[in-house]
Amino acid sequence: MARRPRPKVVTLTDAAAAQVRELLADRGGGLLRVGVKNAGCAGMEYTMAYVDDASPADERVEDNGVSIVIDAKAVLFLLGSVIDYEITPMHSRFTFGNPNQT
Repeated sequence: MARRPRPKVVTLTDAAAAQVRELLADRGGGLLRVGVKNAGCAGMEYTMAYVDDASPADERVEDNGVSIVIDAKAVLFLLGSVIDYEITPMHSRFTFGNPNQT
């Protein structure tokens, strides 16, 4: 019996993919690693860091022409999330639309 394809852990909007592409080009390559850590009263906080190589346990996500890696410990927390990049007069930042967040 054929297995159905695994869903992507996260997807990136066009704006997020363009920003990741620009950040990695300015850095001269590498990958963007997304994770979560325990923090605050909500319990979890998103993290993003540059890495030269993915660790063997990381989940690689290819979307909108860019490749990012997801920390293995964050996969279940991020499943189905959409990463966006927004620019307002006050800030520019990545945002996470997470259907698992309560």
